[in-house]
Amino acid sequence: MTSAVEELLSLLQLERLEDNLFRGESRDIGTRYVFGGQVLGQALSAAQQTVDADRNAHSLHAYFLRAGDIEHPIVYNVERTRDGGSFSVRRVTAIQHGQPIFNFSASFQTEEYGVEHQLPMPAVPKPDDLEPVEPLPPEELAKLPPKLQRWFGRSGPYEFRHVYPRDELNPPKRPPFQQVWFRLTGRVPEASPPLHRALLAYSSDFHLIGTTMFPHGISFLQRNVQVASLDHAMWFHRPFRADEWLLYSCDSPTAQGGRGLARGMIYSEDGRLVASTAQEGLVRMRSEG
Repeated sequence: MTSAVEELLSLLQLERLEDNLFRGESRDIGTRYVFGGQVLGQALSAAQQTVDADRNAHSLHAYFLRAGDIEHPIVYNVERTRDGGSFSVRRVTAIQHGQPIFNFSASFQTEEYGVEHQLPMPAVPKPDDLEPVEPLPPEELAKLPPKLQRWFGRSGPYEFRHVYPRDELNPPKRPPFQQVWFRLTGRVPEASPPLHRALLAYSSDFHLIGTTMFPHGISFLQRNVQVASLDHAMWFHRPFRADEWLLYSCDSPTAQGGRGLARGMIYSEDGRLVASTAQEGLVRMRSEG
């Protein structure tokens, strides 16, 4: 296990303050504010600790209300909304500096069997046939603001391999589709499904909203482009491991009014659809002044 993976696992191990109250640390990964995936993963981790072990998260819906402060921990207050015969529902409010920064709802279900179908995985090269992401040359890295230098210069807990690589420093215009293979950079000793769902919730915030910018030839690296997640939805379909290769197939059906919508389907390497996502984000062009 790499140190970056160990750090991520530690980030998702929340401190329990009361039965329904948890505290999570924040990490600076090079973003201006707390990375949205961190809050998603921690909120799901908190909610999962308040349901019976035989109930698995099958969906979550979240709204990002305020930017999170990287320098301070986040408190997660879990409301036990309902425990029925087959389903449980939890609401989570993430609080920082006395204010809610994030609202989250998750539904859990006992295992059932029923009708089953799925859309097939896109026909793309396997991850072993693709080159790993190359680090930015030092001379290009030096041109970026310090925060972005940390984003591009650090060795994160996930490895990404793009089916169609895109130069974020000089983005071309292209259709709003992308496929990215990803996995943790080290093996997780635990096969715990709740842990792997929290890890996938964390990683689901990568690449998704960026797909909305493809047709416009713009990038989050440009100073006149403001990008922020507004909401996030996720559905878990089938078992998976976050330390094995997964394919994130993303598309963006529309952008308008300073907002862009992106959708994603996540497949295991053997072609099983394991999760789906949707996210709307702020994509705002600002004047250079």
